[in-house]
Amino acid sequence: MPRADLGLLAVAVAAVSLSAPLIAATAAPGLAIAFWRNAMAVGALTPVVLLRHRAELRGAGRRTVLLAVAAGALLAVHFGAWLPSLRMTSVASSTALVTTTPLWTTLLLRLRGHRPPALVWAGTWLAFLGVAGLTGADLSLSPRALAGDALALAGGIAAAGYVLLGAEVRRTVSTVTYSWLCYGTTTVLLLAVCLTAGARLGGYDGGTWLKLLLLTATAQLMGHSLMNRVVKTLGPSVVSTAMLLETPGAALLAALWLGQLPPPAAWPGLVVILAGLALVVRGDAAPARKAGSGATASRSA
Repeated sequence: MPRADLGLLAVAVAAVSLSAPLIAATAAPGLAIAFWRNAMAVGALTPVVLLRHRAELRGAGRRTVLLAVAAGALLAVHFGAWLPSLRMTSVASSTALVTTTPLWTTLLLRLRGHRPPALVWAGTWLAFLGVAGLTGADLSLSPRALAGDALALAGGIAAAGYVLLGAEVRRTVSTVTYSWLCYGTTTVLLLAVCLTAGARLGGYDGGTWLKLLLLTATAQLMGHSLMNRVVKTLGPSVVSTAMLLETPGAALLAALWLGQLPPPAAWPGLVVILAGLALVVRGDAAPARKAGSGATASRSA
């Protein structure tokens, strides 16, 4: 795997880890936050697309555009489900559940005929135990928290489809063009949802607008866009698995910034999820190591 892209993925995870604490601290409806982070990102990318990627955009095939639009629709579901959940359950639980994306990615890849190694499956099911532990922890708190968990989990499932479709589109399209098409679709759909739901889209104070700009610059442009950049070379399994690292990062930031510690019963679930992540990473890397060893042996012979 290219070391430079692994470094970019680490930056992306760090940037995305700011998302949940920033959203929780922003005095705006969750759906409005989702709309503005995508709309602002489209505004930032539009001059670049018009100046440097216009020919690529015109030459994009119908299938490519439809896949990018479908990815944007799934991203809208991801944000539309997850962001409201942050107001219903704890930041740590919501983030842990929404980052179950690699579990669903593994299942979707299996349905497409890809056979993940046994270690990947073991890690997947172990992480599911962690998810169950977190959901059980919130069940003891309130039905509202459980509903927030369900929304976050739906956001994680939608994100799996978004990552897989993004990997397909990025085979032939640049990061900027794909991100512009994807975020543009997400923006239009979330605007429709906000108008239907009556979510307030303006009238915020300066501090709220500043947080929205910071959220766009970090979690959206540095986070999601860098993931769009590296998914072509690292693959959907590695990128989606790395998203689980958002869980401890967001929980730490929430504890330091918001003073919001997860309930004691949630900590074992977080630990189990991270243990499952470690198994998935090892299992996903094993085929590459074997292929490399085989190539070295062939050259030696």
